[in-house]
Amino acid sequence: MIKTTDVIKTFGGFTALNGLNLNVPKGCVYGLVGPNGAGKTTIIKHLTGVYRQDKGEILIDGKSVYEKPPLKQEIQYISDDVFYFNTFSLKETAAFYKSIYKNFDSERYEKLKEIFKIDEKRRVNSLSKGMKKQVAFMMALSSKPEVLILDEPLDGLDPVMRRNVIKLINQDVYDREMTVLISSHNLRELEDLCDRIGIMHRGKMVLERALDDLKSNIFKIQAAFDEDIDDKLSAMPEVMNLSKLGSVRTLIVRGEMEPVSEKIKAYNPKIFDIVNLTLEEIFIYELGGMGYELAEQIL
Repeated sequence: MIKTTDVIKTFGGFTALNGLNLNVPKGCVYGLVGPNGAGKTTIIKHLTGVYRQDKGEILIDGKSVYEKPPLKQEIQYISDDVFYFNTFSLKETAAFYKSIYKNFDSERYEKLKEIFKIDEKRRVNSLSKGMKKQVAFMMALSSKPEVLILDEPLDGLDPVMRRNVIKLINQDVYDREMTVLISSHNLRELEDLCDRIGIMHRGKMVLERALDDLKSNIFKIQAAFDEDIDDKLSAMPEVMNLSKLGSVRTLIVRGEMEPVSEKIKAYNPKIFDIVNLTLEEIFIYELGGMGYELAEQIL
């Protein structure tokens, strides 16, 4: 559904996107993650038609999005800092969206009003950040987009409303095969939402994989040994990181779980335990191997 090939974008002497390749299948919930300055917002602005790439190709449903109003009818974008006209009430905002988006469903808007419970007469610009986000989801989901692009989408929402929004997004993915791309620093939320993850670093895609595959390929082993074998463990090509606390060694390991485990068990550990990594831990250790300074400090 979304495909970018060798995309390059520079601003002055700075290269924001450096040959970016991204693939989001139809009906997928895709989490786009990366450190600050990785290029996440830049590629989102390309996908929404704000920027035009210097080189490479950007396609949504097989079509270039830049200066293509008919295609933009099928895309909704919710940014971290949503903007609305100063004088518009919620009701006027809905009428404005309906005048622009041909698929705007008034019946669904009425149903969403019952969920979000915002007074239609209130000026949207006077609402809190969290309530503005709720309005943004009301408008976007009422428009029934084929592609929903979200930048820090749940920031400012209370826990109950977060759950409601996640449920609504999942419903549209299931019912209509809506494609969702989410950029967020809250990796715990992405872990609950996404079925595919892309990690960006310095304008490139360094890892792109189904979340289940990603989590099955990297894991944590905690083990204790009678003798000091740190050098032997560190020399194993599968070991990405080794740390120690007293006699317990914690190893971050990449590869197939069973054969790697057998290698370590050959040293007769007194304690041996395998722990699944969170998406946040995977992010830290993957970038730690690429010279990402913050990750190195954490490690």
